[in-house]
Amino acid sequence: MDAAPGPRPLRVVAVTYSPGDTLGGFLTSLAEATTQPVDVVLADNGSTDGSPERAAAENPHVRLLPTGGNIGYGAAANAGLADVHEGWALVANPDVRFESGSVDELLAAAERWPRAATVGPAIRTPEGELYPSARDLPALGTGIGHALFGWVWPANPWTARYRREREAPRERPAGWLSGSCFLVDLAAFHSVGGFDPGYFMYFEDVDLAERLGHRGWLHVYVPSAVVVHEGGHATRREPHRMRRVHHTSALRYLSRQYPGRRNAPLRAALRSGLGARMLISYVSGRVASGARFQRAAGELDSRNG
Repeated sequence: MDAAPGPRPLRVVAVTYSPGDTLGGFLTSLAEATTQPVDVVLADNGSTDGSPERAAAENPHVRLLPTGGNIGYGAAANAGLADVHEGWALVANPDVRFESGSVDELLAAAERWPRAATVGPAIRTPEGELYPSARDLPALGTGIGHALFGWVWPANPWTARYRREREAPRERPAGWLSGSCFLVDLAAFHSVGGFDPGYFMYFEDVDLAERLGHRGWLHVYVPSAVVVHEGGHATRREPHRMRRVHHTSALRYLSRQYPGRRNAPLRAALRSGLGARMLISYVSGRVASGARFQRAAGELDSRNG
């Protein structure tokens, strides 16, 4: 008699672009994060350092999926998820480190929230801060206040409202979750066409969350699951380009909230304001880095201990 088939491996997609040594840490920590078998797809946007090729050669559960060039984060993630349509998948940056059991904790939370389309962990920074990864959807008023005052007054009320940093970490729905690491329900993901490839980088996670939310899906923050995200690789490599991309993506998202001829003056004002902020960010590191995070990751230890 044939043995019963085991559970389907969890699809894990990491978008790579010369990730260097970070990829080894990603794969090593992933092995401690879940008891499930995993099928890791490296959706590679034109790496030149050889690290994705080495990882695929050395690990039987890892395979390389060349995207044909640097097509952007969302488009590459779409490619990595194109052949799976049921169950859950994990999308994560290759510079993420998973704490022990964190992926299994996300999967358990997904069972608790049957209307969840995305489920995301608490994200620590290497400096011991708690990254505000579960935010409200950007609104015009809070967005303007956050952009204008966040860099000089991190605790301002607009930033605090948008990032919900005055709340202690707790399991809850959010407007959107950081695309640097989340579980996604594949049926829900494909029902809205996945990530919008028009966003090269930044805001593709916000846009996805909004479209899913319009269909009644939830996005659930699970601080009992913890990852560490180094971040900033692309920004350090091409700082001016990434700042331009960030502001362009913000303009794309906000402009789509105010379509039509009647809102043309508002869209023009958004273009002017974001353009000015982008130029200032080229010469001011404080503006470029934005609002400092307001909560310490140590709160997670006391909450989960």
